[in-house]
Amino acid sequence: MEKSEVEESEIFIIVEIIEYVPNAVVIKTIIKKTTGNVTAVSVDTGEDITERISPFDRFIQIIEGSAEIIIDDHSQTLAKGQSIIIPAHSMNTIKANERFKMISTIIKSGYE
Repeated sequence: MEKSEVEESEIFIIVEIIEYVPNAVVIKTIIKKTTGNVTAVSVDTGEDITERISPFDRFIQIIEGSAEIIIDDHSQTLAKGQSIIIPAHSMNTIKANERFKMISTIIKSGYE
């Protein structure tokens, strides 16, 4: 079993466990299992999480700032507190027109 970067059974404030780094995307693992993972991500202004296709659904929740989410060429802006599910096998890009933090949850089960 892989150990997460966040201590189990400890209380934490998710927006405070990850910092912005100039001109960078920072990813911190909250929990990682064979059936999926949860990560906290900070993205500096002007940076992107590159275009890709995932074989699994991904739940995104913005916890600070706002992000442009592009799914199969359809763009939407999510603000703090808003969430979206990026469907499996969809082309997607996440852009930082301003810096933001998010939680990303990937679910790998249910595809058997």
